[in-house]
Amino acid sequence: MSPGGLRFAYRMTPWVKRLIIANAVFWFMTWARLIPFELVVEYLSFTAAEAYKKPWTIITYMFVHGGFFHVFINMLMLFFFGPPLEERWGGKEFLKYYAICGVAGALFNIGAMAFDPNIGTIPIVGASGAVYGVMLAYALNWPNSLVWIYAIFPIKVKYLVVILGAMTFFSAFGGATDGIAHFAHLGGLVVGYIYLKKGWQLGVHLEVWKKRLRKRRLRVVQGGRGKPARPTPADEEARLLEVVDKLLDKIAASGLDSLTPEERRFLDEVSRRRQSQHEVRH
Repeated sequence: MSPGGLRFAYRMTPWVKRLIIANAVFWFMTWARLIPFELVVEYLSFTAAEAYKKPWTIITYMFVHGGFFHVFINMLMLFFFGPPLEERWGGKEFLKYYAICGVAGALFNIGAMAFDPNIGTIPIVGASGAVYGVMLAYALNWPNSLVWIYAIFPIKVKYLVVILGAMTFFSAFGGATDGIAHFAHLGGLVVGYIYLKKGWQLGVHLEVWKKRLRKRRLRVVQGGRGKPARPTPADEEARLLEVVDKLLDKIAASGLDSLTPEERRFLDEVSRRRQSQHEVRH
């Protein structure tokens, strides 16, 4: 990867490490026949037509892989694209996003039955839906970072994601019979994009509204004697959230690219501060 992402490239973060270990160990156990692969497919893979019978498979299918190269490619992509996001968002938010994209991959397979009922009878396995979502998030945050294809051909990650997304779309709706769960990949990309553009903004807006209500109550108490109240930490926090609120409105109206470098750094600093406070409280 390019210097834009190099400082993250070989710096493993806690949840990325746990996910890679879990997937690798599970694959090894099936490869070594410590767990019969047939039983794994039967009880842990996701089959759209039988999802109501085995609801847990909407999660477990992400930890099952069909072969060495399947798990290797998925974990390699997670290794490169995951740590920068976990460092920026924090472990809890990263894991939530990873799970959302993985679950979306399974749900899209259910929706695909409307186009081809046979899809509902085919078990799917693998973390590709979640990993595609992670790759998309990386591209939205560091679009100009370079990825070297076969260590020879450089391509900006934003173009790589567009190419892979287009291939996934046409393969999914073109009836490809290559044994790849294209709808699962598409689900990770589509829902990941929607979440990044709208979902996290809703959460921050709700927090802003809560802070504003709290701020109003504090001001009523502080102004009871008719004297201007001194700024308190709560007031400073409310002022900070008002600025964040305005930046979120700007993103909603014009997209993430409309932010200036200073505004992006400000949001990153606020995010890191909130993550630090959360870790101290817990």
